[in-house]
Amino acid sequence: MIRQHAIGDLLRRTAARHPSKTAVVYGDLRQSYADLDRAVNRTANALAARGVGKGDRFAVFSHNNHAYVVAYFALARLGAISVPVNFMLGAEEVAYILRHCGATGILAEEALLPVAEEAVTPAVAVRGVIGAGRDGWEPFAAWSAFEDDSEPQVEIADDDPIQLMYTSGTESRPKGATLSSRSLLAQYVTCVVDGEMSADDVEVHALPLYHCAQLHCFLTPGVYLGATNIILPGPSAAAILATIEGERATKLFCPPTVWISLLRHPDFGRRDLSSLRKGYYGASIMPVEVLKEIAARLPDVRLFNFYGQTEMAPVATILGPEEQLTRLGSAGRPALNVETRIVDDAGEPVPPGVVGEIVHRSPHAMLGYWNDPEKTAEAFRGGWFHSGDLGVLDEDGYLSVVDRKKDMIKTGGENVASREVEEALYQHPAVAEAAVFGVPDTKWIEAVTAAVVRREGAGVTEQELLAFLRERLAPFKTPKRVVFLESLPKNASGKVLKRELRSNIS
Repeated sequence: MIRQHAIGDLLRRTAARHPSKTAVVYGDLRQSYADLDRAVNRTANALAARGVGKGDRFAVFSHNNHAYVVAYFALARLGAISVPVNFMLGAEEVAYILRHCGATGILAEEALLPVAEEAVTPAVAVRGVIGAGRDGWEPFAAWSAFEDDSEPQVEIADDDPIQLMYTSGTESRPKGATLSSRSLLAQYVTCVVDGEMSADDVEVHALPLYHCAQLHCFLTPGVYLGATNIILPGPSAAAILATIEGERATKLFCPPTVWISLLRHPDFGRRDLSSLRKGYYGASIMPVEVLKEIAARLPDVRLFNFYGQTEMAPVATILGPEEQLTRLGSAGRPALNVETRIVDDAGEPVPPGVVGEIVHRSPHAMLGYWNDPEKTAEAFRGGWFHSGDLGVLDEDGYLSVVDRKKDMIKTGGENVASREVEEALYQHPAVAEAAVFGVPDTKWIEAVTAAVVRREGAGVTEQELLAFLRERLAPFKTPKRVVFLESLPKNASGKVLKRELRSNIS
C-alpha cells in the first residue's frame, strides 16, 4: 500500500494537512477535515461489518446532502464501486440500473424510499436510509456513528473500478461508464491546473452529486486540495445567491440554464456577490448572449467553460477566462491530459474548419461500459473515444461544438444545427430560454421547431420572432413553428430534455 493513490486516499491526506479546516458545510453542520475523515472511516467499517467489500456495487439514491459525501468516500475506502443514481428516475428505471450493475447495497434518501422500495430486489441486501430507519432499512446515522474509526486496510489498484456513472444519453437504456482511480485522478489534475483551483476556494455545490460534473470537476477536486465545500440540496437560484453572500463563496459551477436563472432572479441585483471570483459552466452549450451578460454583470469573475462527457470523467476541453469574449461560443482547447481530434465517418482526421465527430484520447477515459464489450469497442474504435458530438477545430486548435449527432436536424435535404438557431433566438431581448429540435413532418421529413420561454413582461409573438430570425438565418434554418412555454423541461443537471419536447410537440 506504500504507493497507493486511490480516491479513498485523497481525504486522508487532506485531513493530515488541514485537520481543523472546514471541509463541508451543510445547513447548520460545519465539519472539519479531521472529523469528516473519521466519519468516513466509521461508515466504511460499518459497511464492511455488513458484508460490503472490494468490487461490490453499491447504489446511492439521494439529493445532495452531507451523508452523500460521507458515503461516497466510505465506499471508495473499501474499494467498493459506488453507483450514483439519478433521483429523478422512476422505480422501473432505478430497478434496471440495480439489476444491470448487480448492486448488493443501496443508500436512499428518506423522501425517495417509496421508489427505492419498489426498485430493490432481495439481491440488494444492505439497505440504508438517510433519515429515520424502518423495516429492512438502517438509518445512515447508525453507520456514521460506528465505534471503529480506524482506516480500513484495503489494497486498491489504480485501474480497479471505483465508480459506475450511468449515462443519461439519447438511447433507451443508460450505459454504465466504469471509472477507475487512475482516470479520475488524471482528470482532477486537469481541473485543478486548467481551472485555476486552490485550497483557498470556498465552493458552492448546488448541482446533483450523482452527476459527474459536480462530483468530479468540483467536489472531489475541492476535497483533494483542501477547499471548503458548501453543499446545497439543489440549484435554487435564491439559495445559491444567498449562500454566495452569506458564506462569502468564491467559486460556483452551474450549467447555462442555472446561470440564466441566477441572472433573471430579483435577488441577483440585491445580494452582495463581490466575493465570487471563479465561475464555471458546462453540461450544455452557453448561449453567446448570456456569456456577454455574465461578463457585464459579474466583471470580476473569471469564467471557465468545461466541455466533456461522462465517459471522459468528464473534462475534455476547457476555455479559459481571457478567451470567453474573444472566442465566443468555443469549447476551448484540449485540456491538460487530453488529446482531441475531429474525424470523418471513417475515423480519419479532417482539416481545420471541417465539421466531423469529436474524439478524444486521454488517461481520463473510462475503462469501458459495464458488462457491454460491444459498445465499449464501438466507443473506442481506432484507439480514440468517440463522443457522438459534432464539432470543428479552427487553425489555433480551438473547438466549437456544432451539435449532438442526434440533435442535427435534417430538413428538406439540408442539415441544420439546432445550436445555430438557438444562438439567433437568444439575440432577441424577449427570449429568456430557447430549445430547437426537429419534429416529424410529411413535407420536410423533419421540421425545425423552437420552444421559447419569454422573459418576464415580454409580449413577443411567434410571427415577430420568425421575422427576427429570417433576418439572421437562411430560410431552411428558420423554424417552421415557435411554441411558447412557461419553462423548458430539464433534468436535474440542468440539461434541456429535447426528447420530451419532441414527444410533446408535434
